[in-house]
Amino acid sequence: MRTFYRYLILFICIAVTGCSLGTTQSVQRQEGYLPENASLTNDDFDRSKDSGLNVDTALKNTKAMDGCMGENGNCIEGKPEIAGEGQSTVPVGMVVPVSEKAAVAEEIDDEEKDQNLLDTALDFCSISQEYWSEGNLEKAIAILDQAYTHVLDVNTHNNPELIQQKEDLRFTISKRILEIYASRYTAVNGNHNEIPLTMNKYVEKEIKRFQGPERKFFIASYRRSGRYMDQIRHDLKAAGLPEDLAWLPLIESGFKVKALSRARALGLWQFIPSTGYKFGLKRDTWIDERLDPEKATAAAIENLKELHQIFGDWTTVLAGYNCGEGAVLKRIRNQKINYLDNFWDLYQQLPQETAQYVPRFLATLHILKDPEKYGFTLEELDGPLSYEVVEIEKPVQLKTVAEKLDISFKELAELNPELRRYVTPPTIYSLKVPDGMGEGLLAMIDEIPKWTPPENAYVYHRVKRGETLSLIALRYRTSVKKIVWANNIRRKHFIREGQRLKIPLRGISQQRMYASELPPDGMYRIKKGDSLWLIARKFNTNTKKLQRINNLQTTRLYVGQVLKITE
Repeated sequence: MRTFYRYLILFICIAVTGCSLGTTQSVQRQEGYLPENASLTNDDFDRSKDSGLNVDTALKNTKAMDGCMGENGNCIEGKPEIAGEGQSTVPVGMVVPVSEKAAVAEEIDDEEKDQNLLDTALDFCSISQEYWSEGNLEKAIAILDQAYTHVLDVNTHNNPELIQQKEDLRFTISKRILEIYASRYTAVNGNHNEIPLTMNKYVEKEIKRFQGPERKFFIASYRRSGRYMDQIRHDLKAAGLPEDLAWLPLIESGFKVKALSRARALGLWQFIPSTGYKFGLKRDTWIDERLDPEKATAAAIENLKELHQIFGDWTTVLAGYNCGEGAVLKRIRNQKINYLDNFWDLYQQLPQETAQYVPRFLATLHILKDPEKYGFTLEELDGPLSYEVVEIEKPVQLKTVAEKLDISFKELAELNPELRRYVTPPTIYSLKVPDGMGEGLLAMIDEIPKWTPPENAYVYHRVKRGETLSLIALRYRTSVKKIVWANNIRRKHFIREGQRLKIPLRGISQQRMYASELPPDGMYRIKKGDSLWLIARKFNTNTKKLQRINNLQTTRLYVGQVLKITE
């Protein structure tokens, strides 16, 4: 579009006002014009060519057209000349009426100019990223300053698209500046492909733990690693990360897919729900991808790459993986120094679990690199999981599928650990089955019945004065443990008046619930422990119907009250 306007100006100059050939050459030379006040260096232009970014275009996008588009429109040797008072506004040999040039200038779309400014700001962000990756933080920040200046100059004209782009760039630039300032405290230029095998008293202490009380754990975890190790190493190598990181699940989970920590971290790589969500692990009623070894490994790799970009050395990265980058950055800032000379100085300030975590991992690497030195005879690894994938379009129970394939339910469940109910979701799902059984399953898929979830067997209860969890559990014929679990109660003896509790009723015998037959008169007298929901279940009806035919405003009942069950 910019080229179009340049040639439009050229055409008008020649056909209408009679611009000279010199003016024509001037306009054409604008394609290579670089303003003298541009702050980027020649190195920046070389960088833009290597990276595919057009820095020349980025700079020219921010400038008004020169030549015949000067402030007062005078063209002389390709540069604008502003006429002084008493001087002629038309150079010799050139007649370019100001009104016509102004009319041409007005044709330039203001929104296009603002879009050019946004494009330039985005290009600068990309250039800044390259400087940051090379450790040139000052230059990276300077380029971001220029990018932000361009964003501020944008007039959105109430255009929703421009408004959104402007806000997105503001956020991106601000976030990048914060990341750069944070990395000033931590960035080091070490070997990114190697984890330093430090040996000190902390690592020696963890080695002795593995040699003594945790010896069985270490050997069993090492044996289980064979199921996943080949795939994890392959993914780490493809991502350019040290392959030794493949042993991180040994201290995270013991290579147990369903390992669950006190902090509710789950899976091989021990993701808490929020971190898993951040790195793309889906979690809903049907599946929890933190339990899928392949998907969790991909998320862990992204997490480790992000941490390494922040901290620069792998020991600090491991600490950040365990307790979060925020906690590590806080300790680093408290040191009041601009460079972390020694991770083990930081080690003293870390939380106890994290302080043990890093030397524990280093101890694992020392043992695995020379097991005989530390008194270990490592057993043969378990074989890697072998399977093929079948697309399932309806919810089916793994137990039913296993019976059809004549394999054990345990084997099929181990191949699909992310299924929370051992049932495929009601969408297209990639089910893993043992090698050679995919075609057989597809041939009999129509014979496998669609699984329908049971009704939610729970009811809500409002806590009254003097009630305890034991009394509530007794009333609804369930257990305190189930109520505590369903309501995520941390202190099981602490409930408050007015609190709304979710009461699970799965422990109730269905036969017992439906044993009573409807009295001949269709009336039922309330007994101790009854609730409207239980009565509705008992007589195969629902609470709303009971409230309607008995004119009940609430679900509250009292002993001896008589309810009409049928109309």
